Parts: sequence; C-alpha cells; structure tokens
Amino acid sequence: MVTLDEALTDAVKRDWRSAELTPRERAMLAYAEKLTREPSSIWKDDLHALRAWGFDDRGILQVNLIASWFNYINRVADGLGVGRGE
Repeated sequence: MVTLDEALTDAVKRDWRSAELTPRERAMLAYAEKLTREPSSIWKDDLHALRAWGFDDRGILQVNLIASWFNYINRVADGLGVGRGE
C-alpha cells in the first residue's frame, strides 16, 4: 500500500483496524501483524486468505519479506538500544 494521504498514514499508524482501508489492504495488514506477533502460527489458510483477495505468490512473498525485514531491523535497533536517548 502506497499513499501520499497523510491522514490515512496517521490513521494506519494509530490503529490500522479503524483506518479507511479496502478489505484487501486489511487482509494484507492482518497477515503482517500475525507474522509479527505469532510467526509460528502462520498456516496455509493464511496464504489462501491472501490469495482470495488477489495476492499471487509473488505478492505474498513481497508482503512477507517487507514485514519480516522491518521486524528484523527493529529487533537489531532494540538490541543495540538505538533511539532510546542514551
């Protein structure tokens, strides 16, 4: 999802569930959240749900890689105390 709409960006940052998103965007963000919070619970059904909203294997891979990269880099930063003001 790419947007220049600052209000939408702020709404997604606050809580993507209450932002004005398409069902397809909601499915993508639900998958990304599950991958972030409960990665071992991702199952074939999660991938089938994304396919039902029009994501092909490449699109699913892209969502997965982007979410995983952000999770990784945030953990690196947290582990080094980056951004904690010290």
